[in-house]
Amino acid sequence: MYALISKIPLVTKALAIALLILSIIPSYAASQNNVNKEGIGLSGYDPVSYFMSAPMKGYPALKYTYKGATYQFENEENRQAFIQKPEKYSPAYGGWCAWAMLDGEKVKIDPLSYKIINGKNYVFYNGFWGNTLDKWNEKALAETETSLVITANAEWATQK
Repeated sequence: MYALISKIPLVTKALAIALLILSIIPSYAASQNNVNKEGIGLSGYDPVSYFMSAPMKGYPALKYTYKGATYQFENEENRQAFIQKPEKYSPAYGGWCAWAMLDGEKVKIDPLSYKIINGKNYVFYNGFWGNTLDKWNEKALAETETSLVITANAEWATQK
């Protein structure tokens, strides 16, 4: 086996290693974001629409990739707004559940369970175990919403 490997030119070995590294980088970026197997964030919902009347599904033809997640948009105006201010419109914690992030956990979300807090979109799990947005709101009454965001932000910082 060693004799076979030693006959492979050094340039070929270097190219193989470079390709391996480049193939790992996108999967790492994707793991930071809550995306489907096609790399789509927010289950295809338009991130800008959350700041309007209600979340709307985006179109695959109207998309934009930001920090490893591809977002789809309802219209070109929303896509341009996102391109201008992606930090404003991209969901907190890479689109993972804000409630779970209080414990540093990455949990899938229901894109229709969300809350805009200080101009940022926080999304939540809503399924078999209940709607974590309700838990968030209840805890925010006992503490403050700001303290919850600070805790979740600190946990998210350890995830990167």
